[in-house]
Amino acid sequence: MRKFFQARPALSWALYDWGCTAFATTVLAGFFPTFFRQYWSQGADTTLTTFRLGIANSVAGLAIALLAPVLGAIADRGGHRKHFLVGWACLGIAATSGLYFVGQGQWGAAAVLFTLGTLGFNGGLVFTDSLLLDVATPDQYDRVSALGYAMGYLGGGILFAVNLLMVVKPAWFHLAGAAEAVRVSFLTVAVWWFVFMLPLAFFVTERGGERRLSAGAAISRGLGELRQTLTHVLAYRSMFAFLVAYWLYIDGVNTIIKMAIDYGMALGFDSKALLGALLLVQFVAFPAALLFGRLGERFGARRSVLAGLVVYTGVSVWAYYLDTIGEFYAMAVVVGLVQGGVQSLSRSFFGRLVPEGKAAEFFGFYNMIGKFGTVIGPLLVGFVALTTGSSRGSIVSVAVLFIAGGILLYRVKDPSRATPG
Repeated sequence: MRKFFQARPALSWALYDWGCTAFATTVLAGFFPTFFRQYWSQGADTTLTTFRLGIANSVAGLAIALLAPVLGAIADRGGHRKHFLVGWACLGIAATSGLYFVGQGQWGAAAVLFTLGTLGFNGGLVFTDSLLLDVATPDQYDRVSALGYAMGYLGGGILFAVNLLMVVKPAWFHLAGAAEAVRVSFLTVAVWWFVFMLPLAFFVTERGGERRLSAGAAISRGLGELRQTLTHVLAYRSMFAFLVAYWLYIDGVNTIIKMAIDYGMALGFDSKALLGALLLVQFVAFPAALLFGRLGERFGARRSVLAGLVVYTGVSVWAYYLDTIGEFYAMAVVVGLVQGGVQSLSRSFFGRLVPEGKAAEFFGFYNMIGKFGTVIGPLLVGFVALTTGSSRGSIVSVAVLFIAGGILLYRVKDPSRATPG
């Protein structure tokens, strides 16, 4: 019993991932793109719908990227991190539940609520990361952090599977049809998120530290430190080149995640089958990420990431010629094989570029760049679709991000063979 109470804060912290990741699976990648096209933008031209969805994703990504340094400053210097986390989570929960009430054809209201939900989701994660230091000792960081990711995969996947079953078999849940099932799914995500936020709210306590600053002072100091970090990053040429490369190709990765379902629907594939493909990606990506880690050990992180980017480029071109749902499933498996690996090995490669004693400073900047990596791709896809009138052409445009990022990454010195900078 004593061990349970000692571990309770860490478990409560990890349960927040279990709850909030349902937004990423059911809403962000799954049902919102399908429902946005079929229900809220019903009757609109296919390319116009893609453009609207791309704008919504880009606005949400840009907003959180601009807010990230401010939120980080509050988290590091202002205290009350748990209160800010709960506040951002409640914004996301309220916006997600609000999607249930948006009527057919009201795509503008749906886009606004989606943007607010994404802000709440990402804003909360800024403070979730920082609270790791309050629920674990340094020797426990890796284990507790991994627990959070594992709980997120499991919790988000379980609810998404239930939500998908609701859509496929609505009568089992006493629902009128698939449309009602999707709307109710948004409510289940909100409830799931709220319920599993409560353990963190009650059982996680922030540890004492340096004197807490006012919000204004915290923001001022945080932005000053951001300018200082940027100066330091520019002093390391290899690190700067990698971050630019990472910004480009991770935007491509995020775009594939967010826009794949919309693209499949634009080709006329059944939405339920497409959601099944998304669920397949979740199960393939987890073990594949572990395998990629072994490849990184043997061939080097940079070479392995470059191999992943070649695969992503091929997928973007392959998508242009996609004709059957079977091919879409095959493509989902291929994406799942490299998705987690590219993300995890990018982080480890960057870690080798970081000078000793600068980990916290530079990884904060790395995370901020990652948040900016959700802006260009969706906007590019939406713009190309609208101007060319071709959904197939729009998905190929993402290859530009993989190619440009890959070329820059190829020019970065391998830190295992040469000194960075």
